[in-house]
Amino acid sequence: MSFAALLGRLGGMGRFQVTYVAGLALPLLMLASHNLLQNFTAGVPEHHCRAAANGSAGRVPLLAAVPYDGHHRPQRCRRYVEPQWHLLEANGTLSRMANGMANGAPTEPCRDGWTYRDGIFTHTIVTEWDLVCESKSLRQVAQSIYMAGILLGSGLFGILSDKFGRRALLTWCYLQLGVTGAGTAAAPTFLLYCLGRFLAGLAMAGVSLNSASLCMEWIPTEARALVGTFNGYCYTLGQFVLAGVAFGLPHWRWLQLTVSLPFFLFFLYSWLFVESARWQVISGRPDLALRGLRTVARVNGKREEGDKLDEEVLRAMMHQDPPLPGGAVAALVRTPGMRMVSCGVSFVWFSTSFAYYGLAMDLQGFGVDIYLSQLVFGAVDIPAKLASVLALSCLGRRVAQGGSLALAGLCILANIGVPAELRLLRMALAVVGKGSLAASFNCAYIFSGELFPTVIRQTGLGLGGTMARVGGMVAPLVRMAAEVAPALPLVIYGAAPLVSAGATLLLPETRNAPLPESLRDVERRAGYLKDEDVAVPLSTTSKDGVA
Repeated sequence: MSFAALLGRLGGMGRFQVTYVAGLALPLLMLASHNLLQNFTAGVPEHHCRAAANGSAGRVPLLAAVPYDGHHRPQRCRRYVEPQWHLLEANGTLSRMANGMANGAPTEPCRDGWTYRDGIFTHTIVTEWDLVCESKSLRQVAQSIYMAGILLGSGLFGILSDKFGRRALLTWCYLQLGVTGAGTAAAPTFLLYCLGRFLAGLAMAGVSLNSASLCMEWIPTEARALVGTFNGYCYTLGQFVLAGVAFGLPHWRWLQLTVSLPFFLFFLYSWLFVESARWQVISGRPDLALRGLRTVARVNGKREEGDKLDEEVLRAMMHQDPPLPGGAVAALVRTPGMRMVSCGVSFVWFSTSFAYYGLAMDLQGFGVDIYLSQLVFGAVDIPAKLASVLALSCLGRRVAQGGSLALAGLCILANIGVPAELRLLRMALAVVGKGSLAASFNCAYIFSGELFPTVIRQTGLGLGGTMARVGGMVAPLVRMAAEVAPALPLVIYGAAPLVSAGATLLLPETRNAPLPESLRDVERRAGYLKDEDVAVPLSTTSKDGVA
């Protein structure tokens, strides 16, 4: 009997599973808030140089202190060396104001700081630490540091959770995210703010990975796609939650604190989570797995079925591989089947994230109101993820994953031939492309978890998460290719999903298939292992001499 069949005997998608999924899904709302937090905490308000003091006369009037640009607005990063009093004359005109620089008056950088206008963003890290003009790149550096934390955490927590367990690492990450998030809200310097964001990024990756694995390993096969889509909708809903909280709390410190404090609550109730029985058996702890399974049976009203279980049944159910030479990371490429899975998953995650951020970071390029663009870009996730779960369930994992990538790539490439004047058509193609990438993310979470065996599932998901973060960090750099040819960035963004769609066809189909427990299962499913008695080669060369 397989573990999937055992879960069916213990209640299938029963009360335990429903409660478990709900407990894991609630923190996902706040994860979305942290990912997009700097859209609000690092907002840039209108600003200009602070006028210099003029002895006993006080501050120099703005018109005489700061040159105006061609749109009749004060320039952001320059001011007059000497006050231009003649601009205050009654016969001064707007054209004269706009061309204040034309009179040859020397200017200088903002030596006395900046004045920030009241508006949407009144208290942000930009206004607190003057991240404008020469220091404006530090705003992006802070977000890159956060993404670097997620990148490192994807690999680190993937390996640690395979060694120490899913629930233990998830509990720790909840606490770390709460502490570092709250600490960031109290950061007295920009350097400490960046450090807090980096540590929060580490923990965010751990929460995402371990939540996905616990769901995958406790949910019956037939419910995986539905649960994965439900979790995806929690991310989508979290984007709207962030917008509402940010509207009510315009001060960045209070906003940062508010989205971090709930993780202390998640930390407290995470002690009630039951560790993955699959992982416990594979790790040589069948007694703990038996206790957890009996808890599941009791909650689902199947106590008698739970009492029938014993440790020998669990050992026989889940084959335990010998220790993996080189550890879990080496196992990702040790055998032919694992190399195929690891390469395919890497392609999928990298291209999805790469193209996603390539579109999301160019909202202004569509010529449509940026707020409307953001709203539509968020709302398209709802039908896209619903379509993905239907495709996963009806067409299979490979078709759903490859189809979503191919559609995204075609939409991006199609925009190359659309004139800039057809703004609505360009926007429509971008929205369909972004929705396809959202569907691809949803498929990838489910498909990847079903491809890797239990013994290294977290390490495999960590590989996928790492490649996604690499794609997200590389995407902005590709924008600079527009200096060579304006259409080149779109060519690159569109080609990557199409290549990955082709790579997806090489992966095995996993719809309605039991989760692989060992490397042997992966090799057998890939067609490299036919005989039950033949061991999976664990050295670099198999008995057949094939590496």
